[in-house]
Amino acid sequence: MDLSEKQWEILGPLIPKPRVREDGKGRPWRDPRDIMNAVLWILRTGAQWEDLPKRYPPRSTCHRRFQQWVKNGVLEKVVKALAQDLKDRGGIDLEECYVDGSFVPAKKGALLLGKQSGGWVQRSWRSETLMVFLSPLALSLLRRTK
Repeated sequence: MDLSEKQWEILGPLIPKPRVREDGKGRPWRDPRDIMNAVLWILRTGAQWEDLPKRYPPRSTCHRRFQQWVKNGVLEKVVKALAQDLKDRGGIDLEECYVDGSFVPAKKGALLLGKQSGGWVQRSWRSETLMVFLSPLALSLLRRTK
């Protein structure tokens, strides 16, 4: 699932424009939208960079740009923009946040005996993308980058 035009209208201005050398030498930078799609695919699936599908730019390019965006605060701006957009639409209240540090071990056979939740609600792409960045995998990837 790649970013739609509407989604890119929100995220595009937050991503730095590709550098262009005045002398015209060197390889031109890949489209930032393609890179963001690849980064989102990695964060959504939890796959290794080596498993990046061929439809995306080379994994080394995507990984390098991902590290640059983390270092320069670009991904933080993206997460904040998504959270603000959700807040504006009434999908999230940033004033009321809770952190629960309790741990409850599961009992043997709990999955077989527990009832499934019936309160499934379709989420917007913004909340899904925000959840990708807030996932434990994404946080561990962000911590590992310099």
